[in-house]
Amino acid sequence: MTFRVIDLFSGAGGLTAGFLFNQKQKRFAGMLAIDNDQASVQTYNKNFGDHGICTDIEDWLANHSVPNADVVIGGPPCQGFSLLNKNRKGDKRRALWEPFMEIVQKSGASVFVMENVQGLLKSEEFQDILHKASEMNFLVHYQLLNTADYGVPQTRKRAIVVGIKNGDKCKSLPYFPPTPTHNDPKKGFLLPPWEITDSVIGDLEEPVGTELRNTPPPYDLHFGRKPTELSKKRYRMIPPGGNRFDLQKRAPEITPKCWLNKPTGSTDLFGRLWNDRPSVTIRTEFYKPEKGRYLHPTQNRPITHREAARLMSFPDEFIFMGSKIEIAKQIGNAVPPKFAAHIADYVYEILEIMLSKEKVA
Repeated sequence: MTFRVIDLFSGAGGLTAGFLFNQKQKRFAGMLAIDNDQASVQTYNKNFGDHGICTDIEDWLANHSVPNADVVIGGPPCQGFSLLNKNRKGDKRRALWEPFMEIVQKSGASVFVMENVQGLLKSEEFQDILHKASEMNFLVHYQLLNTADYGVPQTRKRAIVVGIKNGDKCKSLPYFPPTPTHNDPKKGFLLPPWEITDSVIGDLEEPVGTELRNTPPPYDLHFGRKPTELSKKRYRMIPPGGNRFDLQKRAPEITPKCWLNKPTGSTDLFGRLWNDRPSVTIRTEFYKPEKGRYLHPTQNRPITHREAARLMSFPDEFIFMGSKIEIAKQIGNAVPPKFAAHIADYVYEILEIMLSKEKVA
């Protein structure tokens, strides 16, 4: 049986990709996606069909009937929960879980999946989400998961919340979370070690040009930037796994004064990735080394859009639409598809169990 999926706050469709790509059979079918970013919706529709809508979710709810669905997935905007948002208390984006849950209810979905930054689980709003889900007779499982444990070459930690309609009445539900496929090699070798950066970007030649390229993948997104000579000198000072503190030690004369005046802080700023480890979390401005550990492991440059997409586990054939900045935002905001596929397998198992019990009844 094919189960119907609604994707809310869908972005480019990383979560949908996990549900729809590389299916053993046609397990899931996308029927509606909503996001308020035009370029993201264009990307979604290019890859999944023309059922993505660019609109405000509350405006859409006020003017449309919600279609029936089996699963509702999505990640309400995370900035309101993010530790990077210093003004997060009172942020209106924190309340967007409410239309998400309204669509879950009106669609008649049996399962919902909510993805967010780890701050969600410690927020007051999360208690409201749990209360609302309980009122709707959903059994809720939740946990902070590391995408590297599921084969993604990136140590990205995300809160995953799965709601199961009348799940408390089903004694044979699969264990949550899904069983990891990889683990930190420091913890032993019962599972294969985490995928490393070199395994997904090591085959790429040096980038050419500074603009989106009209070439077949992967080189369509494999372009560079135009760093100043000063920036190039700074890049050369960073050893493998190093960061801005190495720059301060080796070449204080070319170190920004604001860093010299701040001898402590994040060890990822102006950092260089390791070839033999997963990437750190890919964010929306991965092309700016001053924003994080985004220098190439061996070359003196930031990682490219294609390298970032691969570190997020997007297949090369996934087509991104929009400008360079818009595409970078889509990549950094996405759920890694390989990780999402494990969530999809878990959801499918739940739905199959629920369907078999209905047949028995």
